[in-house]
Amino acid sequence: MELDEKTLEFVREHGEDDVRRLALQAARWPDIDMPTALQQIAGRQTARDKVPSWAATDGLLYPPHLSMEQCSSERTARYKSMLVEGDSLCDLTGGLGVDFTFMAQGRSRATYVERQETLCALARHNLPLLGLPQAQVVCADAEEYLASMDEVDTLYIDPARRDNAGNRVYAIADCTPDVSALASTLLAKAKTVIIKLSPMLDMHQALRQLPCVEQVLILAVGGECKEMVMVMRRGWEKDCQGVHCIDINPRFETHNRFSYTLDSSCPPAPVWDETVPPWGLWLFEPNATIMKAGCFDHIADRNDLMIISRDSHLLVADHPISDQYGRVFSIWDISTMNKRELQKAMKGITHANVAVRNFPMSAPELARRLKVKDGGDTYIFGTTTATGKHIIIICKADEKN
Repeated sequence: MELDEKTLEFVREHGEDDVRRLALQAARWPDIDMPTALQQIAGRQTARDKVPSWAATDGLLYPPHLSMEQCSSERTARYKSMLVEGDSLCDLTGGLGVDFTFMAQGRSRATYVERQETLCALARHNLPLLGLPQAQVVCADAEEYLASMDEVDTLYIDPARRDNAGNRVYAIADCTPDVSALASTLLAKAKTVIIKLSPMLDMHQALRQLPCVEQVLILAVGGECKEMVMVMRRGWEKDCQGVHCIDINPRFETHNRFSYTLDSSCPPAPVWDETVPPWGLWLFEPNATIMKAGCFDHIADRNDLMIISRDSHLLVADHPISDQYGRVFSIWDISTMNKRELQKAMKGITHANVAVRNFPMSAPELARRLKVKDGGDTYIFGTTTATGKHIIIICKADEKN
C-alpha cells in the first residue's frame, strides 16, 4: 500500500478529526483516496494510546481496524522484549509487527514471518522507519517456515485466537498454529521459545500441555489482564521456575511485579475468623494478575493475610497493608443478609460501589437489594465465608495507601 502525496497530506491535516464525520463528508475531497486515508487516520489514532512510539513516527502505514484491535500494546511488547535471548530472533506470526519491532531492536538477525501478504507489505514499509532496516520479511505459513528454517537464538509465536468463522478461541489446540503439537520442533529450532497465549487460558492446563516451560508471565495494563506468556527453554527438565504477575501502570510506565514458584512449600492461607469484630480490619482485593494466577496462598503468606474462604478471592488483614498488588479498604462493618442486621449496617448509605465474589447474586442484584445507587466513596463486597454464610463487607478505600 502506498499513499499518494495528496492523500498523505490529507492524513496529516486531519489526523485529529472524527473519522465517521470525515466519511460522511467524503464528497468534499474527490481527489483523495478516502478509504485509505480514513484507515490511516483511524490507525494512527488507535496507535496513540496502544503504540505511542508508532504514532510519533511519521510515514507509518496502518492496517484495517481488526489488526489494530488484535495487536499487542507497546507496554506489553517492551516488557516481553526483555525475554529475548541471543543475537538472532524469528517471529513466526508477525501480524502488525508491534512485538517484533521491540524484540528485534539490537539483534543482528531478525526475521518477521507472516502469511498475509498485505501485512508483509506494511512491514516492508514500516520496519525501516522504525529503526529495523536489517529485518527480513518473509510471507509464509508459520508451520511451513518452521520446518525448513535455520536455527535461531529466540523464537516468538503468537497463535491466532480466532477460528475460521471469526469467533474467539482460547484453548491451545484451537489456536492456529497449535503450539502444543509444534513444541518439539520449536525447541529444536531455538534455545528460547516465547509463546503469547490468551489471558483467558487456564495457566495450569497450559503448563501440562507445553514442555520445558521455565517461566510464566501474566501481563496486565492498568489492572486489565492482556496476555499470558510462556517461556520454554531447550533442555529445561525441572518444573516451572517462576510465575510473574506483572501489572503495568499505563500512565507512568512503571509496573508492580509479584513472583512466586510453583511448589508445595507455601503453607495454606489461614481462614479469617468471622466471629472477630470488623473494626480495625482491612480488606485486600488482589489485582487481576494475582486473580488470574490464583496465588492467594503465596500473597497471604508474604503479607500475613487471611482468606475469607477458598473460593472468595478476598483477603483480610488485622494490620495496615500495602496496595502494591491490589486494592486495600478499611472495613467499617460486616453484615449477614438478615433483613434487620442489613438495615442497621446500611443506615445512611445511599450510594456505594458494589462488587461480588463467590456470592449468589450479581452486583446489580445486590445493589437493588441494598437500595443503593452506584458511586460515592463507600465500597460494598458481597461474598461467602468458609462456613457458607453470605455476608456483605462495607468498606472505605484505605487513604493510608
